Amino acid sequence: MALSRPALITLTALAPVSWGTTYAVTTEFLPPDRPLFTALVRALPAGLLLLALARVLPRGAWWWKAAVLGALNIGAFFPLLFLSAYRLPGGLAAVVGSAGPLFVAGLSAPLLGQRPSARTLVTGAVAAFGVSLVVLRAAGALDTLGLLAAVASTASMSTGTVLTQRWGRPEGLGPLALTGWQLTAGGLLIAPLAFLIEGAPPVLDGRAVGGYLYLAVANTAVAYWLWFRGIGRMTATQVTFLGPLSPLTAAVVGWAALGQALTPEQLVGMGLAFGATVAGQFVTRPSRTAGVTGRNVHTEATDVRDAALRR
Repeated sequence: MALSRPALITLTALAPVSWGTTYAVTTEFLPPDRPLFTALVRALPAGLLLLALARVLPRGAWWWKAAVLGALNIGAFFPLLFLSAYRLPGGLAAVVGSAGPLFVAGLSAPLLGQRPSARTLVTGAVAAFGVSLVVLRAAGALDTLGLLAAVASTASMSTGTVLTQRWGRPEGLGPLALTGWQLTAGGLLIAPLAFLIEGAPPVLDGRAVGGYLYLAVANTAVAYWLWFRGIGRMTATQVTFLGPLSPLTAAVVGWAALGQALTPEQLVGMGLAFGATVAGQFVTRPSRTAGVTGRNVHTEATDVRDAALRR
């Protein structure tokens, strides 16, 4: 049954909302200083679970396409994100990440043949500014490696988002299998890095096991399935404008569960970022650039988007 547009947006938005709980779960339930192991446990078990449910393996060109998407959306994104978070002060990594809509707008021209509108660029800038008011803190000098990792993680996820829409899915295949392929490929990429850099897995108590189960199932398997499902039915720009919901959720969880105060400045930032997220769902349809045909975008995704989202 086809979903209405508000229902589709709401379900897709649950993914970044879930990701916004990652920080609280990591700090309160998981062993410290194991970012690569945490990334591995998030990705690989979730991918294997979805593969078992879908019972479909890639065929033909989809072996390398799944590997590329898994590397961009999971295998490179997770480690780079953790590296930037550990090395940058005061949530600067989240600010760089909130610029995702601008990255996607820029990539949509060469990869999807879509020119970003001025409204898209302004709305993306407002979203990034709002998030900066929520999470940015003045603390210490900027770390060059951390800043580069933050930019690279945002570029990696943005490229993966655009390529996911460009390539679509094999005919007759649902988002469950595609999500499982990417999580498995990304997890296999992270595994040797985790054991080489961090060594043997840590000893886990009951709280850690519960935290890892939540991250693997709800925070990764379900959340990424909803995310890639949304990419197949919405424009890449609309999907990525939901990204700022992640740091906003983290701020709300920190206030509600961890006793962290919210300043008036942060509340203003939350309002700006949330408003930009809503406005991002109503940006004008990007126009095609010359020389790029509709065949560059997956036919099924285009047909569904035209039928469900035409205003």
